[in-house]
Amino acid sequence: MAAHSLDNKHALVTGGGVGIGFEIAAALAAAGTRVAVTYRTHEPTLEQLSRLTTADGRSPLAIASDATDEDSVQQLLSILEKEFGSLDILVNNAGGLVERSSIQDMKFSLWKRVQAVNTDSAFLATHYALPLLTRPGGRIINIASLAGRNGGHSGATAYATSKAALFGFTRGLAKEVTQDGITVNAIAPGFIDATPFHNTFTTADSKAETLRGIPAGRAGTPEDVASAVLWLASDSASFVSGAILDVNGAQYFG
Repeated sequence: MAAHSLDNKHALVTGGGVGIGFEIAAALAAAGTRVAVTYRTHEPTLEQLSRLTTADGRSPLAIASDATDEDSVQQLLSILEKEFGSLDILVNNAGGLVERSSIQDMKFSLWKRVQAVNTDSAFLATHYALPLLTRPGGRIINIASLAGRNGGHSGATAYATSKAALFGFTRGLAKEVTQDGITVNAIAPGFIDATPFHNTFTTADSKAETLRGIPAGRAGTPEDVASAVLWLASDSASFVSGAILDVNGAQYFG
């Protein structure tokens, strides 16, 4: 996992207390990066925090933050400015389906909440992190979803819409900041098992059906996504910007 050295870097992973976000943070720490993770409902345990400590003993920051609240995000970045001075890597991972609902049955309040959790959160973190990002060499990585490509499963239209919006956000932002030496890319994970998302919203029958449609013959893991993040965060990907990287075992081609 530490094939890409990211020694002495600083990273922020939103929603990094559990699942994909936590494994991204752990991979970055293993590669030499001091990480800060945000959480709202999944506070990292002491055991998890030990995994986020770098080999040379630099401890992580775990900060309670509401990714959809401007004041909360602004306070978060103020803390990071004092603790880190600058930021090298921003991973906009915070998000969620919130609740399955058809458009016909959906209340407008639920629609707005889903957009806020997945899209507003990325805007706010990016807006306040940009002044801290290193130039050149800064990295912004947005965690989108296969749902943004194919519309998702039943009751996930609002979620799919918000994740598709991250594709446009990624490409538009790349045109704004790549000239400053900051790359902006997105990862669109497919079926990543062993996460709160699928434990909450996906039935056993749906999982089995999805697995039958994956040519790789297995579900993805949070570590699969983390490996892609490491590459995009490394110097090896310095000419990659505005890209959407599919991590789905050939389940779908964008």
